[in-house]
Amino acid sequence: MQRNIINELIRWKEAPDRKPLILLGARQVGKTYILKHFGKMCYKNVAYINCDNNAIVKDLFVEDYDTKRIILNISAILTR
Repeated sequence: MQRNIINELIRWKEAPDRKPLILLGARQVGKTYILKHFGKMCYKNVAYINCDNNAIVKDLFVEDYDTKRIILNISAILTR
């Protein structure tokens, strides 16, 4: 089943001036599923990190929201 949201995500991906993606919605409506599907469909590599059940990753956001630091630390965590 092709969902309309996939087309919106593809438009977001192809936009030259795109902003960070934030997907909001009620619980249990398929947000994680659709983002994983979009990632597999449109990117060579995808990393899924759930901060709810991962104290190490959750703590990355306590200090500040410095994206370079966060991405560097997530890369280190994923390559363990």
